[in-house]
Amino acid sequence: MNGKVRLGEFLQTRRSQLQPEDLGIPRYGERRRVPGLRREELASLAGVSVSYYTRLEQGQSLNASPQVLDAIARALRLEEAERLHLHDLARSSATGSGRGRRPPPERVTAATGQLLEALVHVPAIVSGRRSDVLAWNRLGHALFAGHLDPGAPDRPAERPNMARLVFLDAHTRDLYADWPAKARAVVGNLRLVAGRHPDDTALHALVGELSSKSADFASMWADHRVTACAVATYEMRHPLVGPLTVTQQTLSQGQDQGQGQNIVVATTEADSPARTTLALLDQVTSQHDPARPGIRAGFG
Repeated sequence: MNGKVRLGEFLQTRRSQLQPEDLGIPRYGERRRVPGLRREELASLAGVSVSYYTRLEQGQSLNASPQVLDAIARALRLEEAERLHLHDLARSSATGSGRGRRPPPERVTAATGQLLEALVHVPAIVSGRRSDVLAWNRLGHALFAGHLDPGAPDRPAERPNMARLVFLDAHTRDLYADWPAKARAVVGNLRLVAGRHPDDTALHALVGELSSKSADFASMWADHRVTACAVATYEMRHPLVGPLTVTQQTLSQGQDQGQGQNIVVATTEADSPARTTLALLDQVTSQHDPARPGIRAGFG
């Protein structure tokens, strides 16, 4: 899908999600053929002509200024991550997609590896920009994917993918008490990455696979929601130690170099039952495999 189509779909979908009465636009009792705002209403709110906005939705205008995009973002009531995503889509639409290619396998940098090694008693995983697991420490593996081979991140062709696990793996789905919230966060983040890397064929293949295999993913992807989820709290139901509430924090690494790697850590409140449960998981897993190193990864 080229940048013009992605931009048009995003604008059309988000426009359809706004109700006129929410923006002070009277309906006068009329029945609308399509949901949401009309193009002329959105154009008026953004301060642009209807013809110009129509061309933008149809991919016929390739020179939208940052000021115009920001005005449209305000009219659509986009949050900051969504506003930046709109700019990414417009940039891709204007420049055209380059030649799609499958990038080489990602590798964890030495600095990131050192940070992961330091997080001995904190569940942590390193994920690539397409949510492939590049490395995890022992507790990260135990919390997020204890049913999988701990050495899988070492083999690029067999690396687990967190988006694939959330939507296609029964163990991971059962792990989250509020699975829809986790799923929406995953889809929103993939949307954000897709806007930044429109020529990533591996990412397109992942989206295609998930869309064909999961009706939930296909529905959420069509919603065009964008989420930059740096911090989120989830209630997890671990099969070994029971329920615990964790705060998942995403620490971005190498974004300015285009690497897009993240360290995802799970923390718990001090003196909470969840802290005790996590300590129990640490103890149980270390007893089961005391000889295994605390981290699995291939560093570059």
